Amino acid sequence: MTTTTILSARDTAFVRDFYTMSEFGATPNGGVDRQAGSVPDGQQRQWLTGLLEARGFTVKFDHAGNQWGLYEAVAGAPYVVVGSHMDSQPTAGRYDGAYGVLAAAHAAFRLVEKWNASGPDGQPRFNIAVVNWFNEEGSRFKPSMMGSSVYTGKLELETALATTDAAGISVRDALDAIGCRGEYEGPQAAYCAEIHIEQGRSMEREGVTIGLVHSNWAANKYEFVVNGEQAHTGSTVIADRKDALLGASMMVVAARELADRFPGVLHTSVGQLTVYPNSPVVVPSRVNLLLDLRSADEAVLAEADALLHQRIAEIEQLANVTVERGHSHSWPVTPYQPEGVELAAKAAADLGLANKPVMTLAGHDSTNMKDIVPTVMLFVPSVDGISHNEHEYTTDEDIVAGLTMLTEVVARLCDGALED
Repeated sequence: MTTTTILSARDTAFVRDFYTMSEFGATPNGGVDRQAGSVPDGQQRQWLTGLLEARGFTVKFDHAGNQWGLYEAVAGAPYVVVGSHMDSQPTAGRYDGAYGVLAAAHAAFRLVEKWNASGPDGQPRFNIAVVNWFNEEGSRFKPSMMGSSVYTGKLELETALATTDAAGISVRDALDAIGCRGEYEGPQAAYCAEIHIEQGRSMEREGVTIGLVHSNWAANKYEFVVNGEQAHTGSTVIADRKDALLGASMMVVAARELADRFPGVLHTSVGQLTVYPNSPVVVPSRVNLLLDLRSADEAVLAEADALLHQRIAEIEQLANVTVERGHSHSWPVTPYQPEGVELAAKAAADLGLANKPVMTLAGHDSTNMKDIVPTVMLFVPSVDGISHNEHEYTTDEDIVAGLTMLTEVVARLCDGALED
C-alpha cells in the first residue's frame, strides 16, 4: 500500500467529501444504513446531484433509478461511464460502492478541469458520465445489481419496478417517494470503469495498492422455500413434526459442509432466513432462505451444485419437509477485456503504484457492463478484509491513490486509448 501521508488540496477535498457523504444514513458504530430507495438513499442522491451540478454536470435519473452526471465535451460522442453504487446493506461500511461513485465524480472533475485548460487540441474523443447505479446490494429489493441489469438489458424494466420489499413496497413506489425515477434512457456507453474496495485481504497482505481485476468468480444463487406443518412446540410428538426450520437449518449446515469439502475454492452462504409464523410456541411451517455458491472453477461449482441438490433430497426425508427450488440468478466466470487490464497495468506502472492482477469474488455493476462494452475494474485494499460490516475501512492514502489511478485510466479511455 502507499505510504503517502501528505495530501494535496484536491486530495484533501476528496477526502472531506467522502466523510460528508458518509453522514447520510450513518450508524452509531461508524457505518451506514442506506438501503436502496430509502430516505437516506434519497438524501445522498440529492447531495450528489448538488456536487455534480456545481461542477457543470447535468444530472438525470433514468427509468430504473440510476443517477447520471453527464458532461458533454464532444457533441454527439458516446460516453465513458464511470461509477459504482451508493446503496448499502442494513448495517454496512462506508466504503463499499460509495467510494467508487465519489472517486468517479472527482476523477471527472479533474478531467474536465484539464480539458477546459488545454484548449481545442486537448479535447477528448469521448464524453464522461458519472453513474450511481440503483440497488447494487439487493438487500431491500432482489436481485442485486438491479439498475445495471436493466441498463444492460439483462432485466426487464417493468420486472424491476414491480419488485417489492418485505413490507410490500415496490421499487416503483420507493423511487417515486424519493423523487429518483426519471424518464432518461441512459447514455450511449463506449467504455466503462469502476473502482471499489477489495472486500478481501490479499492486497493488504501483499502490500499492493491497486488491484487489476481480470475476471470474476462464477456464482449460483437460489431462493429456497422449505415447507412443513405448523404444530405446538410443547405437545406435538417429535416424530410427528414437519419442522420447516429444522429442514432449513440442515440446509445451512449442508452449505457450509460443501465449502469445507472444497477449501479455498468454493464459498457458500445462507444470508437470509424468513421464518413463518415465527412464534415461540409454534413449529414453523415455512422458511424462505437465500443460498449461494461461488467459485472461480466452474467444474467445482457444478459439482458442488449437484451435491447440494442431492443433499436437499435427503434433508426432505430426514426433516419430513418439502423444498421448493427456486433459481434466483447466476453468472459464469467471465474475463474483463484483456486490453482494459493492460491499459490499467500501464497506468499503474506510470504512476508508480504497486499493483497485481486479481479476481473479484463479489458481483459488481461492472460485471454487467463488461458484457456490453470494454470495462476496467480496479480495487484498493481493505484493512483486514472486512466488508459488509460497520468496521469496514480503507486508509485515506489508499482511497486517494485509487482516485489518482482511476483518473488516469478514465483519461486514457476518454482519449481513445483503446480505439486503435
